[in-house]
Amino acid sequence: MPLRADSGPRRPDRALAFLRIVTGLWFLKSLITKFTWTSVGVLIVPHVSQRWIDFLPTRLQDYVASNPPEWYRDFRVNHALPNAKLLAQATAVGEVAVGLSLTLGLLTLLGSLGGLWLVLNYFFASLGQGFNQEGFHVLLMACFVVFIGARAGRRWGLDGWLRRRHPRSILARLPLG
Repeated sequence: MPLRADSGPRRPDRALAFLRIVTGLWFLKSLITKFTWTSVGVLIVPHVSQRWIDFLPTRLQDYVASNPPEWYRDFRVNHALPNAKLLAQATAVGEVAVGLSLTLGLLTLLGSLGGLWLVLNYFFASLGQGFNQEGFHVLLMACFVVFIGARAGRRWGLDGWLRRRHPRSILARLPLG
């Protein structure tokens, strides 16, 4: 059966929403890989795992050994390594925030900007590690740029639901989704 000229995707908004959700779930995996859970009274709360805090300096030193550009090597040695504990906490919390934003389609523009910032840093960190590492980050950067440009939270997301259900609310009027 020959293809017609108008045989393109029927619902590109759904395809974009699917990609947004899968990307969000990828970032949410940090809840498993970078957090542990502790009981505080009757509540069970997450906190950044000591394993991740202890691992990050080793990973940063591996990146330094991979012959990155001099300006980024200096940043890693003089700023990232001395502040590795803070950086470990910030990346873990940032990844979960991005994951929640994308998965739920809530404040998708902010979540995508945060994800783009994280992945841009991961890209620079992976320079010299090979095309697999660098290429993965380039692909994620492209996804975030598309999410930003297409306002990806409007289909299958809370951003779109808020705009439809509560069009006069402040969240619906801000260009965040």
